[in-house]
Amino acid sequence: MRVRAVATLAAAVLLNGMAQAQQWQFYGGDAGGQKFAPLRQITPANVGRLEIAWQYRTGELERQPAVQSGTAKVQVNPILLPAEAGGHLVICTPFGRVVALDPARGTERWTYDSRSRIGGYGTPEDPDGTASPGYANCRGVAWWRDGQAVAGAFCSQRILLATHDLRLIALDAPTGKACPGFGTNGIVDVEPAVLAASPPAVRGEVKFPGPPAVVGDVIAVGTSVRDFHRANAPNGAVRAFDARTGAPRWIFDPIPRTPGDPAWAGWTPEAAASTGAGNVWGLMSSDPARDLLFLPTSGPSPDFYGDTRPGDNRYTDSLVALRASTGEVVWHFQTVHHDVWDYDNTAQPTLVELSRDGRPFPAVVQATKTGMLYIFHRETGEPFFPIEERPVPQGGVAGEVLSPTQPFPVRPPPLVPHEFTAADFWGMTPWDLSACRKAYGGYRYGGIFMPPSLEGSIIWPSSAGGVNWGGVAVDPEARVLVTNVLRLGHYAQLIPAEQVAGVKDSAAENMLGAPVRLLGTPYALKQGALLSPANQMPCTAPPYAELVAVDLQAGEILWRSTLGVWDHTLPPPIVAPYSLPLPLRWGTPGFGGPMLTAGGLAFIGATGDDRFRAFDLASGRELWAHALPTGAYAVPMSYESGGRQFVVVASGGHPFVYQKPGDQITAFALPVDKP
Repeated sequence: MRVRAVATLAAAVLLNGMAQAQQWQFYGGDAGGQKFAPLRQITPANVGRLEIAWQYRTGELERQPAVQSGTAKVQVNPILLPAEAGGHLVICTPFGRVVALDPARGTERWTYDSRSRIGGYGTPEDPDGTASPGYANCRGVAWWRDGQAVAGAFCSQRILLATHDLRLIALDAPTGKACPGFGTNGIVDVEPAVLAASPPAVRGEVKFPGPPAVVGDVIAVGTSVRDFHRANAPNGAVRAFDARTGAPRWIFDPIPRTPGDPAWAGWTPEAAASTGAGNVWGLMSSDPARDLLFLPTSGPSPDFYGDTRPGDNRYTDSLVALRASTGEVVWHFQTVHHDVWDYDNTAQPTLVELSRDGRPFPAVVQATKTGMLYIFHRETGEPFFPIEERPVPQGGVAGEVLSPTQPFPVRPPPLVPHEFTAADFWGMTPWDLSACRKAYGGYRYGGIFMPPSLEGSIIWPSSAGGVNWGGVAVDPEARVLVTNVLRLGHYAQLIPAEQVAGVKDSAAENMLGAPVRLLGTPYALKQGALLSPANQMPCTAPPYAELVAVDLQAGEILWRSTLGVWDHTLPPPIVAPYSLPLPLRWGTPGFGGPMLTAGGLAFIGATGDDRFRAFDLASGRELWAHALPTGAYAVPMSYESGGRQFVVVASGGHPFVYQKPGDQITAFALPVDKP
């Protein structure tokens, strides 16, 4: 009897462990951002039978139609709470509403409205920035369990929300009620400290862009900082708080402000005092067992010009490993020295177990906009594959001192091309090709890291990626990484400030808008996608987006698959790119990321053709696609409920590509067999 009892207990423990593993309790599935669901019900053999199980609309399109249609981004990755925390599927809307759903039915259980202030950039005439709405986004919430609290006690299980207007909010997970012992009535107002930091900010210039990272009893939040505006952009510090009380724990400023900081050598005293950004607007990851927090930092201010900040500008454009409990720097690696290309590290660092010489190698992978993958030992920062400093193009504008070299990993090879030659100009017709060469043939181009110039430079890869914020997904057993990549060109031109008034301002010429003055510098910046002035088609050959798989242990690319079809027509003022009503498998650029399952599938939206797709993880072959109400620029997730595997993705379009707005959360599952 004792043997049977032990066996029964072991089976129960195993099943409970499997149940826990099947929960998606973090943005990206787990604390290490693997975006992997250990579920096998949906397979390459049956994925073609997937159907909509339920669909939920947040209602934000009706509540705030102007912002939802014009500037809101629906990029949420839901989390599924354990049963003791309510068992809810929890999402947030771009306006800071938190919604708990029944995971099997998609019905509402509770909502919480943070009443976040959604505004643009403050001015003396409009300090709250109400005249312009600004971008609204919420990529997700976090969950925390108080290990010191009595089980089932109010707020022993918490949902943590970081809002646009710089508040940190703690909710009781089962009920959605505010936790009174956290800050003031469940709210910590961080805005006063952010606005007062050096360099200072005005309202709207700094936002909380995504879910907090929770490690032990510490909550860490990064910020998004206004780009392309001024050399002394706002401070981009990461702030940590006590998960029980909301009290401040530590602050990490990616720009060293004191001579005692080890990174001080990468700065001049004047630049260290006046430069901003370097912020973390992507997702952080953690290794709780090692008390490590991994930060992907962005470039310093201003973008595309660095004379105001000579030096390598270390901890910016870096992967920084912090001691989560204290904020102490354990190690760091800079992926771009003296960034003048807007090559922010935006992808979530991803943890995976590798091996070297028969020994475990606990790794962290940082994917980059350059399409390069950097793999390090989590504890020491030792590279898994060698990284070489290689010469890169020089000769920026007068006064610019560029880094003579940049770091290139020996393996894996770059996921996108690094060279651009005259032969790479392309057009659908000879007339289109001629228009592209006429528009950009006089620009500087060549290899990666071509610096911005007065005549204009082709930035290749684009500052949009390579790999952007959607990041990568990893199958931990196969040690295979999958990510979507962009293959588009971008141009950047620095214009003497006194000539700005004479530069043509048109959406057709510059998708990102009119040339903007880089305050604190002698220049304005003109930039945009490398598109034909004749028809707004890319001036480079397809494919423009791919799904790529990499063997992390070997450092080899396994397969590539074109991602997206050009058969979807977009409204004016943009008729293209990716809007020809033709079934051309050219790849449609977009944002978001993939999710993998133990069933051998990769799921991804992230395309301009409004489809959600499944690929065979072994071969890269597209197996299934489903049309959504609008584009899914988010990361999908998967979980099991009631014996049924669900795959869930958010779709809301994207204001950058003038897509139809939406506010949908869609769940797919296999049909229920009926007797």
